[in-house]
Amino acid sequence: MTTPATPPAPPARGRRRAPSRIERAADRAAALQRPRVLLALLLLLALTCVMLLDGYLRAEVGDDQRVRTGASASDVPDEVLEGGPILSFPGGQATTVSVPDKTIVLTFDDGPDPTWTPQVLEILEKYDVPGTFFLVGSMVSRYPGIVEDLVEQGNEVGVHTFTHIDLSYQSEARVTREIEQTQLALAGAAGITTTLFRAPYSSETNAIDNYSWPVYQNLGEDGYTSVFIDTDSDDWKRPGVSKIVEWATPEDDEGASVLFHDSGGERSQTIEALPKYIEKMKAKGYTFTTVSGVMADQQPAGGALAAAGAASGNGLQAAHHKATGTTLYEGKALVAAVAVAEWTVPALSVGLMVVGVAVMGRFGMMLILARRHHRQRNRRRFSWGPPVTGPVSVIVPAYNEKECITATLRSLARSTHPIEIVVVDDGSTDGTAEIAESLGLPNVRVVRQANAGKPAALNNGVRHARYDIVVMMDGDTVFEPDTVRHLVQPFADPGVGAVAGNAKVGNRRTLIGAWQHIEYVMGFNLDRRMYDLLRCMPTIPGAIGAFRREAVLEVGGMSDDTLAEDTDITIALHRAGWRVVYEEHARAWTEAPGSLGQLWSQRYRWSYGTMQALWKHRRSLTDKGPSGRFGRIGMPLVVLFQVVTPVFAPLIDVFTVYSMIFVDFRSALLAWLAVLGVQLGCAAYAFRLDREKYRYLLMMPLQQLAYRQMMYLVLIHSCVTALTGGRLRWQKLKRTGEVGTPAGTG
Repeated sequence: MTTPATPPAPPARGRRRAPSRIERAADRAAALQRPRVLLALLLLLALTCVMLLDGYLRAEVGDDQRVRTGASASDVPDEVLEGGPILSFPGGQATTVSVPDKTIVLTFDDGPDPTWTPQVLEILEKYDVPGTFFLVGSMVSRYPGIVEDLVEQGNEVGVHTFTHIDLSYQSEARVTREIEQTQLALAGAAGITTTLFRAPYSSETNAIDNYSWPVYQNLGEDGYTSVFIDTDSDDWKRPGVSKIVEWATPEDDEGASVLFHDSGGERSQTIEALPKYIEKMKAKGYTFTTVSGVMADQQPAGGALAAAGAASGNGLQAAHHKATGTTLYEGKALVAAVAVAEWTVPALSVGLMVVGVAVMGRFGMMLILARRHHRQRNRRRFSWGPPVTGPVSVIVPAYNEKECITATLRSLARSTHPIEIVVVDDGSTDGTAEIAESLGLPNVRVVRQANAGKPAALNNGVRHARYDIVVMMDGDTVFEPDTVRHLVQPFADPGVGAVAGNAKVGNRRTLIGAWQHIEYVMGFNLDRRMYDLLRCMPTIPGAIGAFRREAVLEVGGMSDDTLAEDTDITIALHRAGWRVVYEEHARAWTEAPGSLGQLWSQRYRWSYGTMQALWKHRRSLTDKGPSGRFGRIGMPLVVLFQVVTPVFAPLIDVFTVYSMIFVDFRSALLAWLAVLGVQLGCAAYAFRLDREKYRYLLMMPLQQLAYRQMMYLVLIHSCVTALTGGRLRWQKLKRTGEVGTPAGTG
């Protein structure tokens, strides 16, 4: 039977058909989404860059722990090997300078450190003693405030590379990068650059070898002064306070460049020894100065260093130069980027822990509650009440479903439960309505309407339904003969307002189909068992669901306020006090998207629509009584498990890849395999409950590597759309009609 309606006139020959309303909306939506997809990808790229920056700062990325020892020094001039600790190259000629007698240049390596450097500065200020600090650029960028205080106090700074590596192993480009990045960090932190340099792992000048000598030569040509030591306190060995003081004391009242450390480990002995050392040396008549102070004393009054000291106003900081222009702004940008990384990565680490706990907690809840649900519903004595045998209405909304509509209607015609079939043609242009009528199946009515979207089609079907129970399905879905009979039995309980069926992927022979099959069985159906027991089912699948007509009308029917009309009405039914349950034996076979593009579109609509529905029903959090159960339990669980956890779940993969490449490949791989093992265990149990073949689980590792990442990007895309206020219309996926019958799909 066909409801009277005037079919749309065919387009005139030779004229191009005007796009329908839904096609125009889809085109507009696609144009709007491209920038949001780009923004989502940029966010992921920014996260990766932040992690790489943080790893670089912590010497996890680009770290090189090689230290050269025992190399020949045949190419190094003897006057350098036997000279003083200050090496420069005026006019291209290597020149060394010694510290005058009774003079100490206090030098500190490896800082700044937030714990020890401030204590060192406090001691130096107390005794009115200057120091020369050779700073690691990564530490400068992390603690710029300490460097600023250090310079303002009158101390001098030098470059100690950016990542504290042995430069003798590095290329010229890496050496240049290490120096320039440290200079940028100094510019951003204190507004200065410096001409002083000390190589990591260096000591006295007699330790220069054939590999490090070219480094000092090249830096000297660029105007750098390399600083070595005469006396080493060896405080890094933590030999005890008295030993540190003893080892740092030069012999025979000689001057010395003395090495201490204000970072790189536990420095409490250094902090305790430093005041004792200063007091001892002052008592012996020593004075304290900086490297620039020594060099200024060795030059005539009109020398370049003396002139630089006069220009800066402080001869003890003559090596400093004010950062200007591009250097200054790039330095500030570096410090700002590091500040973001310093805040972001720890926050992400905490988020990772939360996500990890949430994911494992979800797996635990699903397994426990799914097992309990299965045992409860499959007991011999379990019954919803008296058998439901009365006829029901099956509503089939259809828009351009010519490939699938025949299989859908023929499967319904084989139903063992009495039904009427209401096909609502939503302005199809491919002859869907005519195909449905031509089949000549009993109890089939075709209702035509102008293209208005799926919610409007379903509401129209409810208005034309003759019976109190309505079953809603998609136009590409195939039912088994007993599906409707199983689906409607829970309505024997007068408190049940809706029933969710068990949706199955019919086109599972392809790789994408198999991945979705795993997702349907493990994710969707295990979830529904859990939510059923908790009485807070969030979604009745559009492919298979049954409703009391009374309940649908009570909540105002299907709403087009969101893209997830099925989630919207499910939550509305909860809030109206109806119970929503899951019937695992009511199986429907649906055609899943067959391409990545279609899959992206579908899941984007689902995830974004779910967010819309949750926001629409946010007041359920404050609902009282039985109607507030979804707000108290379901809403937090859905937000946690379907929004928050998936959004941050990529952190697990990002951190795993990061750890495999830069930290510990074996440990990271074992951790990933352990998580995969837990997921496989959950999936295997879900397949057992649904009596599915286990062979599809062989594809699960690949699903975790590729498919899951795509789902994460889709959800991030949805979040970006939600935050930017975007909207979408109901989208039509391309159908192939591959799901002809449920037989043989396993």
